Amino acid sequence: KTAEFDTSRKMAIHYSWYTHNSSKHFGASPVFSFQYSCQPLYVLEYNFELHIFIAQEDGVNLLSVIKGANMYRRGRQRDFVTDYLPPTLSEFKKTFDEDHKLFHLALSPVMMSTLTNGKIVRGLAGVPDQGPVLFVGYHALMGIELSPLYEEFLREKNTIVRGMAHPMLFGSKYETSRQESSRLDTVSMYGGLPVTPINMYRLFERNQYVLLYPGGAREALHRKGEEYKLFWPDQPEFVRMAARFGVTVVPFGFVGEDDILELVLDYNDQKNIPYLREWIESINKDGQRVRDSVKGEEGNQDMHIPAIVPKVPGRFYYLFGKPIKMEGMNNVLTDRESANEVYLHIKSEVEDAMAYLQRKREEDPYRSIAQRAVYQATQGVSARVPTFEP
Repeated sequence: KTAEFDTSRKMAIHYSWYTHNSSKHFGASPVFSFQYSCQPLYVLEYNFELHIFIAQEDGVNLLSVIKGANMYRRGRQRDFVTDYLPPTLSEFKKTFDEDHKLFHLALSPVMMSTLTNGKIVRGLAGVPDQGPVLFVGYHALMGIELSPLYEEFLREKNTIVRGMAHPMLFGSKYETSRQESSRLDTVSMYGGLPVTPINMYRLFERNQYVLLYPGGAREALHRKGEEYKLFWPDQPEFVRMAARFGVTVVPFGFVGEDDILELVLDYNDQKNIPYLREWIESINKDGQRVRDSVKGEEGNQDMHIPAIVPKVPGRFYYLFGKPIKMEGMNNVLTDRESANEVYLHIKSEVEDAMAYLQRKREEDPYRSIAQRAVYQATQGVSARVPTFEP
């Protein structure tokens, strides 16, 4: 068959696919005839998925494309835990020194952590050097907090944080998004994997750094006026597993989304628009569901894309709380009330961290991008911009 595809650059590519006349057997090798190198293409035919990656364009790393599309595997099926390949130095530089450089430069993120004695310091000195570690925190609008977090842990700790994400982000319904945006590829390349108990179990077994958002999609796709509000379920889903493996839990807070984005069309607004309502229902209809048994808003994990408008950038702030060692907490394994107490304590630590950051950012003389620009103009673009005193 011959098909013609028009890429986002308006350059056409023709390819030929020779195969047996059967919807079940494709024995012949594909033969491609290129007229121009282009971005990755996605084809759905005979109910199977085909990714076509063109490696002729300068700057295209075929291995990076394969990793970002979750196509690399050692066995018959993809294993998100054992098949994961960390980014190379060149991939890291491409992501953070090129693709995301202006974004991070404009926001000048402030990372703080808490030492075992309770002292708050700038940087990640308070974060344990050895896993297993479980980071539990607030999921900002559309996960906007993730990119600076990935970068800081790689630069300072030289380690990947394996983020537990909604399974639909790795499903076929989101493949079309990968044609125009590399953000989903970045999530995969920097450790993202579907949130399942077995995946978390296996990561803890391997002493990994794991990132978990109990609020899930409901928190990351919150409605107007709900920024910095947690949507955690009542059940302590992760506490018992953390106790079983002796995991160190690090609660953390984040603020700054209200300084860079304004939500103009949320889930409720879109459900009142017929076309958008049908689209939301269609993408969630056959996708893997999360927390179907949870009642209330915490169980509403419908995926959609909020409409947002940018603001003049403020600043991002992160605070990693005092580590909570779960090793030896055997009572959590058998006593539901004890597990719930630990769960509520972790939740309150996240809320306290966000309240602290919201209060202290008012004292930051460099919260405004204008003040930061003046500072960097005199001290150099790469200079670390000061902030409030902890």
